Amino acid sequence: MAQRRASSFPFSAIVGQDDMKRALLMGAIDPGIGGVLAFGDRGTGKSTAVRALADLLPKIRVVKGCPYGSDPEATNCGCNACKVYDKNNSRASALVPTPVVNLPLGVTEDRVVGALDLERALGHGEKVFEPGLLARANRGFLYIDEVNLLEDHVVDLLLDVAASGENLVEREGLSVRHPARFVLIGSGNPEEGELRPQLLDRFGLSVEVTTPADIKQRVEVIRRRDDFERNPAAFRKKWARHEGKIRRQVSTGRELLDGVDVPDAALERSAELCIALKTDGLRGELTMIRAARALAALYGDECVGDAHLRAVAPSALGHRLRRAPLDEAGAGVRIERALVEVFDDN
Repeated sequence: MAQRRASSFPFSAIVGQDDMKRALLMGAIDPGIGGVLAFGDRGTGKSTAVRALADLLPKIRVVKGCPYGSDPEATNCGCNACKVYDKNNSRASALVPTPVVNLPLGVTEDRVVGALDLERALGHGEKVFEPGLLARANRGFLYIDEVNLLEDHVVDLLLDVAASGENLVEREGLSVRHPARFVLIGSGNPEEGELRPQLLDRFGLSVEVTTPADIKQRVEVIRRRDDFERNPAAFRKKWARHEGKIRRQVSTGRELLDGVDVPDAALERSAELCIALKTDGLRGELTMIRAARALAALYGDECVGDAHLRAVAPSALGHRLRRAPLDEAGAGVRIERALVEVFDDN
């Protein structure tokens, strides 16, 4: 996936799909939330939103020439560029777009983790590591469309790296370890298969994306898409002010994030909600609090309150609920009932 694509559809021009857009912006403000899974109908703007997100992300400072985009404040990848930088850190850094990397279906393991550079090995007899997609995605976003169709061995690789934040490659006489911290974004159609529970649990937020049922909304989607395809430059210019506003929200939200207060009352509310829903473990509460803090930062609020918790609960908890054989209601209905029980009855 290209970064900062001049022809990408503006994020602010996407009609509806508010839950998905909000989840992506929260993930951009706090990557520690754990990424976003958007599951739903085909042709509902999932890939469009991810491509558009790249235009809203602030640039990051990297060690110039580092294949892993290392932070100059924490150079520890061991590559030659970082070694030179460590000797003379008054130079050799640069601002670059935050990487948004696409991991395609059918991708090989070597392409994902990296491998021996065969051309240099055969032509010059040198054992040189050629970084893979995980290296390119470091400190950025890794996007997987049709994530539920991903092959099991690739899923296992992603789970290992996501847990450790490092990619270790030992093969063909090479032993390379490099940082690989990224925000995982996945999309897919549930009719084509379920996601493995281990990978599903790695996504901090999950949103359901549906086809608009409102006539006016559908007409507006068609109108905007047609305008964009006929003249992309003019369309992007028309929406530039709106894009700038969201870009500033993300940048300001990152600055405000650490200062957002989370009172004990909010912690208690989130715990009560997870108990009411019988979620396993504590990851639900932790994700819910991080998401609520990111949402508060996005809106410029100084403190997490009930409104933030209620807004993020469906996306933070919906994919973490146990199956209830005696309750045919979906996750959304169960969460809404629990929200009423916890928030409205107290």
